[in-house]
Amino acid sequence: MSLLIPFVLLGLLLYASFKRVMEYERLVVFVLGKFHTVKGPGIRLVIPGLQQMVRVNLQTVTMEVPSQDVITRDNISVKVNAVIFLRVVDPQRAVLAVQDYLYSTSQVAQTTLRSVLGQSQFDDLLSKRDDINAELQRIIDQQTEPWGVKVAAVEVKNVDIPQDMQRAIARQAEAERERRAKIIHAEGEFQAAQKLAEAANVIGQNPAALQLRYLQTLVEIAAEKNSTTIFPIPIDTLAPFIKGLLSK
Repeated sequence: MSLLIPFVLLGLLLYASFKRVMEYERLVVFVLGKFHTVKGPGIRLVIPGLQQMVRVNLQTVTMEVPSQDVITRDNISVKVNAVIFLRVVDPQRAVLAVQDYLYSTSQVAQTTLRSVLGQSQFDDLLSKRDDINAELQRIIDQQTEPWGVKVAAVEVKNVDIPQDMQRAIARQAEAERERRAKIIHAEGEFQAAQKLAEAANVIGQNPAALQLRYLQTLVEIAAEKNSTTIFPIPIDTLAPFIKGLLSK
């Protein structure tokens, strides 16, 4: 039994020395506290006691930025949250340059979110979301680049607007729709007036057209089931009688 103990200890030592590294992982290896190398995927040998290792995940990480209270440039208070997509591109710097790159990136994202949105107008926050996302991604990526972290995208998720501001926006939208309706109605009246003027010119050049129009109007009136039929009389028909009365 005593002879088996060394073999058991040797087996445990070998088992602890070999590390399985996945394709999406890297091992940052230190020798007596000093950086040695970065090992890729596969079965890797790490000598216990002499070497220490830190696993770094290279997969894209989705990080949610907590809701932030932001006052926009035009003094409107809103609550905004966002989501960040990031990944490690340099495992060595991600371990050596920063203590916790995920926590540090989260803090940078929160401060940058308040800063950028605080310089934006409220209308831009609603209508220029793509420009704001691009600006956030550029600033955060610039600050995390020394840590070996690449910020692929930043998306503003929700913008919580106060109730009084929601009512104001609704009134503004309603007024805008009424303005457009009035403009469309005025344009329709203008086009109708143009067509009537063109029709009057055509009828004025050919008086027979007025009689045809008169007969067509009678046909349309007769088609209705009315007990009373109204016969419109053109003013031109009464003109000779009016002149005769005036001459007398």
